Amino acid sequence: MTDVQTPATHPAPGVLSRIFRTEQDGAPGDGHEQVVLCHDRSSGLKAIIAIHSTALGPALGGTRFFPYASEEAALEDALNLSRGMSYKNALAGLDLGGGKAVIIGDPNKDKNEAMLRAYGRFVESLRGRYITACDVGTYVQDMDVIARETEFVTGRSPEHGGAGDSSILTAFGVFQGMRATAQARWGQPTLRGKRVGVAGVGKVGHYLVGHLVADGATVVITDVSEAAVNRVRAAHPEVEVVADTAALLQAKLDVYAPCALGGALTDQSVAALTEFGTSIVCGAANNQLAHPGVEKDLADRGILYAPDYLVNSGGVIQVADEIEGFNFERAKNKATKIFDTTLEIFTRAAADGVPPAVAADRLAEKRMREISALRTVLLPGARRG
Repeated sequence: MTDVQTPATHPAPGVLSRIFRTEQDGAPGDGHEQVVLCHDRSSGLKAIIAIHSTALGPALGGTRFFPYASEEAALEDALNLSRGMSYKNALAGLDLGGGKAVIIGDPNKDKNEAMLRAYGRFVESLRGRYITACDVGTYVQDMDVIARETEFVTGRSPEHGGAGDSSILTAFGVFQGMRATAQARWGQPTLRGKRVGVAGVGKVGHYLVGHLVADGATVVITDVSEAAVNRVRAAHPEVEVVADTAALLQAKLDVYAPCALGGALTDQSVAALTEFGTSIVCGAANNQLAHPGVEKDLADRGILYAPDYLVNSGGVIQVADEIEGFNFERAKNKATKIFDTTLEIFTRAAADGVPPAVAADRLAEKRMREISALRTVLLPGARRG
């Protein structure tokens, strides 16, 4: 990667910014177009903004605030998450590319107004190439603070003209994907009578539990946060609670829904799901596959996997709609189509003899490639290059 100098519009006094370009702007692929390392000494901000692709439009993706063990771990997460956003936005039919940002720190201890506003200035310095939103550790109130320094923010509070909590449509979309997966596996688009395990009942997971209970599923949950578990039990006292994810994997589930952090599908967890008879994996967490090859292992073991970035795209559909002037029913109607897209992916996978994750990647890459190619058609007043 080539170290490129800070843009002429320096984000803020005392700020260090390094930009790395790894690929020509707009070109789809595994390489990232741009990675920005952000450091503001006065506020304590350390952040990374990763832009994977702008083939379809400005890169949209949330800001994760997390106490990473190292800057290297934060960078790896930003790269993986931003790539996932490119594929997610492509499959969702949005005219948006993929990006992601991570802020290094404990959101419960380190987050403050100055830090968020310093971060907002970095976002603004990218001049619209990246549009941010909420993610793990950030909330609509944080987006309102960031928006005091940049216009390139979605997921704002309704009081400021935003869509509010994007977890609502994220969970709705996952439920649509799960219904489609149930139809593909059992012939009916319902979880009624099925035993569904939800690992992580925080922002998205607790809404998903509500959909599942209303649909007639038996729900088993686990979460590292006692408060999150207690919130779900207060709303749905009929749910079962197990101590941890290991116990959940052994709970004889029909459906396993990873809804916490990424990397949930390891060789060991897939083996446990097989041993205890799980038929479907469909959840809200990003980057669920711990390494390449897990998707094939799932297919070989007869477990139907709904690609995470396909089914969890309801949230990005919601915040993307905010760019146009938010209308909840319009966004919800778009998120409902996750059901049809999930079935299409399963059909393509069966026809091509590949796992669903491969079929989803191919469809997303095809759209990015075809739309990116339109840039060779010059508009009046435009110049090549």
